[in-house]
Amino acid sequence: MRAWIAGWMVAAGLAAAAPAQAADQWPAKPVKLLVGFPPGQATDAVARLLAERLSAKLNQPVIVENRPGQGGSIALAALAKAAPDGYTMMLSATASLVTNPHLYKSTGYDTLRDFAPVSLVADLPMVLVANASQPFSDVAGLRGYAQRHPGALNFSSSGNGTLSHLGMVMLERQAQLQLTHIPYQGSAKAMTDMIAGNVAIGLDTVAVTLPHIQSGRLKALAVGSSQRLPMLPDTPTFAEAGYPDFQANPWLGMLFPKGTPRPIVQRMNQELREAVATPALAQSLKSIGAFARTDTPEDFTQLLRREYGTWGELVQLSGSRVD
Repeated sequence: MRAWIAGWMVAAGLAAAAPAQAADQWPAKPVKLLVGFPPGQATDAVARLLAERLSAKLNQPVIVENRPGQGGSIALAALAKAAPDGYTMMLSATASLVTNPHLYKSTGYDTLRDFAPVSLVADLPMVLVANASQPFSDVAGLRGYAQRHPGALNFSSSGNGTLSHLGMVMLERQAQLQLTHIPYQGSAKAMTDMIAGNVAIGLDTVAVTLPHIQSGRLKALAVGSSQRLPMLPDTPTFAEAGYPDFQANPWLGMLFPKGTPRPIVQRMNQELREAVATPALAQSLKSIGAFARTDTPEDFTQLLRREYGTWGELVQLSGSRVD
């Protein structure tokens, strides 16, 4: 009996040591980086920039694998089921983690329990824009016009339940406005109709709105970032416009499956922070409307919890649902 117990204890000790040994040797083979959107979109572009730099830092290939569908949720469901060995990670957009679980009947994952957050990577701030012919040029003017003409002012979004929709629901709530929602399938058509004057206002990313602002076809009213953007220095933040609690600053973040050894999570956090801090990568991110931002696994976890609740409440308020 004693021999059996001793043997069991040795086996248990070896099993416990295995993850630590694996973490010490990580990475010993290529690492897969999941992306929940097709090639060419912003999340994919950032993932490929990161993969190039991480491959050099880890001395192993980091291979981007696109698994589009359900607004990024198909890829997250795959991540949740992946082995927690550090060889599968994902660069996820905000909505996939904090709005999709409230929108879809089933996503195949629990945002707050199925992942090991590593770090934020970048912000993709949104801009409130208006057709150039609108009789207002700031949020105060918009609010005054909307209150004088309740329900007459419409806004576009890239689809029901998207951040461009829910962000405007938040603005309606905080500014006590009554607006009319016009959903589109994606940003391109929404911008085209706004430029044509069929839609008055909208909220979308810098990457989508900046060319039209620079051409004079749209005017920027406010930015959703915590500070003014270098390419729109004269456009105030929502906080400066009187709405300090307004959030319109989507992010991209890196995650492993739950149970990934802590040393691997910490190592990837360090590698990401160093990669994103390089001027070359920061400039490459800016060129596609993204702004470098990293944090600790603990801070990212807390951010997920806060925004899961905030955006979930807005989904309920909007009445959006995707079956």
